[in-house]
Amino acid sequence: MGLRHGHNAVDWRRCWGGVAALAVVAVLLESGGGEVRGLLAWDRTAIGAGDWWRLLSGHLVHLGWSHLLLNLAGLAVVAWVVGGAYACWRWLLIAGLSVAVIDAGFWLLDPQLEWYVGLSGVLHGLLVAGLLPGVLARDREALVLAACVVAKLAWEQLVGPLPGSAESAGGNVIVNAHLYGAVGGLLGALPVSRGGTPAAPI
Repeated sequence: MGLRHGHNAVDWRRCWGGVAALAVVAVLLESGGGEVRGLLAWDRTAIGAGDWWRLLSGHLVHLGWSHLLLNLAGLAVVAWVVGGAYACWRWLLIAGLSVAVIDAGFWLLDPQLEWYVGLSGVLHGLLVAGLLPGVLARDREALVLAACVVAKLAWEQLVGPLPGSAESAGGNVIVNAHLYGAVGGLLGALPVSRGGTPAAPI
């Protein structure tokens, strides 16, 4: 039984409005080029000086078009596979917690990190959150996908970025963003999974 087709699943097609809106915003920001990127990127010095908006906007700007398209493709896949797991407002909560944990992780645990852009950390949070109902239900497909995510995160922490990922993104891959985002997504999904109406397993 697919995540998008269970009897308790939220209609996954509702998520595409949010996906489309996010894609439009990201494309418009990328169209602004390096100047917009410089104003909105996660920048430790600028945030310390009071540019608090960068804590959010840094996740919406990218290194370039290849980086943006890679993340938008990932967003579409996440929406397709697990988009029906929760109602839209709950996805917003999960995304917000993923952003918050990534920002806190960068600030407190990675003091050497000065600059970051991209949506990939939040995508890991969304995917982990979306898989959780299936994992709790011991659905085989959800367990396999979750194991793949855990293996990827472990590889990145122990070895480094996956081969070819830096070349695809057009710059260095900050693997801790993926780990922090996954933790944020998990934290955001736990109370939702217990108190809400989760999707059926994959």
